[in-house]
Amino acid sequence: MATPEDFSISRRGLIAGGTASVAAASVTAPLTSRAAEKPANRPPTARVAFEVNGKAHDLELDTRTTLLDALREHLRLTGTKKGCDHGQCGACTVIVDGRRINSCLSLAVMHDGDKITTIEGLGLPGDLHPMQEAFIVHDGYQCGYCTPGQICSAVAVLDEIKAGIPSHVTADLTNMPTVTRPELRERMSGNICRCGAYSNIVDAIVDVAGVKA
Repeated sequence: MATPEDFSISRRGLIAGGTASVAAASVTAPLTSRAAEKPANRPPTARVAFEVNGKAHDLELDTRTTLLDALREHLRLTGTKKGCDHGQCGACTVIVDGRRINSCLSLAVMHDGDKITTIEGLGLPGDLHPMQEAFIVHDGYQCGYCTPGQICSAVAVLDEIKAGIPSHVTADLTNMPTVTRPELRERMSGNICRCGAYSNIVDAIVDVAGVKA
């Protein structure tokens, strides 16, 4: 059986052995860390071509990019607002091929070849859309943050009614829906106005529709 004397080591030998271990670690550590490094993976991209407000655009986008971010961050069309980013407030509403959608819930790559209209495409200062003019006349906004989405949605709502698309409160499904205040409130319920200008918004839509509702 070995005795403690068999494992004796001098103080000088202990220090020398420790120094050698540290030196070896300093040499191998960078090699180990470099070996563990992996090249960063680039996210997949895709080319998307669509028409926005009558102008053709061809973009190379991360496939996870929403239509909202493509409009705001890549095309600098910041009229469309990012509110909840969960499809609950309607601030990001745009019109795609004649139908309104929440652009925060739709990927840009889904709209290759589509025709998209944002608030900038409806009208600009000096050449306003009738719905924009009506919102001004009836004070259909306060802070204005939700207003672009409200106006895009309102324009599409009148087109929906004209096309005979019913809502959850349409009384008679055998006939064309008509512009009534209950109809408008139901159809606009996905567009939230935190300032509470709802009655004025309905007044503006009724004005553009040209009916007494």
